[in-house]
Amino acid sequence: MADELEILRRADPVPPDGPRYADGPLDPRAEHRLHLLLREPPARRLRLPAKSARRPSTAGRRGPRLLWSAVALTVVVATALTLLLGGPSATPAIAAPRPLVVRTDTTPVGLAVLAARAENAADGGPTLRKGTHVQTWSLGMSDDKPPITLPLERIVRWKADARHTELVVATDPRHPGRPVLTDENGSPRLVDDGEVLVRRTYPPSWSDAPPEAPPPHDRAGLLAYLTEAAHEQGPLDTPRLLDAVGLLLDNWTLGARESAAVAGLLSEARGLRPVGRVTDRLGRAGQAYVYDGTTGVRRMLIMSADDGAVLGMETTYTAPQPEYGVRTGDVMEYSAWMR
Repeated sequence: MADELEILRRADPVPPDGPRYADGPLDPRAEHRLHLLLREPPARRLRLPAKSARRPSTAGRRGPRLLWSAVALTVVVATALTLLLGGPSATPAIAAPRPLVVRTDTTPVGLAVLAARAENAADGGPTLRKGTHVQTWSLGMSDDKPPITLPLERIVRWKADARHTELVVATDPRHPGRPVLTDENGSPRLVDDGEVLVRRTYPPSWSDAPPEAPPPHDRAGLLAYLTEAAHEQGPLDTPRLLDAVGLLLDNWTLGARESAAVAGLLSEARGLRPVGRVTDRLGRAGQAYVYDGTTGVRRMLIMSADDGAVLGMETTYTAPQPEYGVRTGDVMEYSAWMR
């Protein structure tokens, strides 16, 4: 597999300046060259065009390298599924999404400014509701299988009698109607877009402990709540604070006052810097804030510029993990919360 991927990288069937490169279909030239690589005998695959042979290394150029990581991952997943699902006629699965791109021509909005906007918008805004509606993408990895992306939509709703329902659907909003990859029961397979993976109704449940207890809407109270929800004994550093906010949003749909409290806490977090405007994978405009950690990953927080509500979080790799087939710039996970 490693040799075939290296041949594909050198042939460059989808150049970064291709007019139709994105999450959509390949152009005719790319389809033809990909067909040659996959169908021709190995001896002919090695005869690369002179133009590709002279192509300079992409080391140090972030854009082409990030673009190519998505292409390589797509081929890895498609090849693995051909083996798993019984032949090349199966529709290829969706590979990892490309990292979100921040608009460099926009002026970043500081978190302190955003927190003030959220505070001003708290009166008369939406109210707190137990339950969540979230789209997630996550990269599944193992020692002996290629990395795969698992797109899911999860809706949790609570009833007045303290029962709650959970609905989990395999779907990818970037490619409506196309098959989706899932690894339910630990076995990667393709399912139809919109296939229900989980539909459950849970018996009544009452708890006064976070994250099931209602979150407070003042900064000090919310910080204590998130610390308890994260099972931390000491102060929350920025990565743990982001994790705790994600846990909160996986259990509650925040109201305007709670969103203002979250924005206030985040404005005090160290190392979380504004980088500009971004459009998330649900087409919503937001302000992006980045935390560059020391663990080989980069965290991006997307917030509404109007009311400070958290729209999503994205984690990308800043260092390769060749033992898992992961390259620099690959998306590790992404969540997009909705009301």
